[in-house]
Amino acid sequence: MSELRVAVLLSGSGRTLQNLLDLSAAGELPIEVVRVVASRPDAYGLERAQAAGVPTAVVRRREHPDLAAFTAATFAEARAAQAELVCLAGYMKLLRPIPADFQGRVLNIHPALIPAFAGKGFYGQRVHEAALAAGVKVSGCTVHFVDDEYDHGPIVAQQAVPVLEEDTPESLAQRVFAAECELYPAAIRLFAEGRLRIEGRRARVL
Repeated sequence: MSELRVAVLLSGSGRTLQNLLDLSAAGELPIEVVRVVASRPDAYGLERAQAAGVPTAVVRRREHPDLAAFTAATFAEARAAQAELVCLAGYMKLLRPIPADFQGRVLNIHPALIPAFAGKGFYGQRVHEAALAAGVKVSGCTVHFVDDEYDHGPIVAQQAVPVLEEDTPESLAQRVFAAECELYPAAIRLFAEGRLRIEGRRARVL
């Protein structure tokens, strides 16, 4: 199977990007990361990409007159790299509208079991703080297709992790991230194999 051309969007450290790069280099995930686009110039993920020889770009919201122009500029980078799939990896900006040629070709991973602890304002440690405050016994992560709302598109896969009595936001985050490192590549592999189909609000695995 030929490698799937993937563009990765990020805003921070790039740990998820590094996981994908490592799996690709080891021949365990049939992808080639062809472009990394950051929403801020100081994102450490840019250094990870450059170390791996992946072309990078920075597209900042404040440099565009509105959300639509920002979204268009971001996807123009993916399109220029001939990306077949766009993967959000710790990307903190809303994209709207998703261009027609990328509909059903954008994935995101969220550090909770959507629809719990999802939507505007739920990102990073805030998600785990909210989960602990709510007293839930199970948390986890979700891979979903991206639509024009935060954490809203059809769910591809979910993986649960236990919430322990002694958990802190940091310890829960570590356990959830370990699950993300398994779930996201598995979902991307399904896409690469052509086994995902969107039917309304549902994503079916063929």
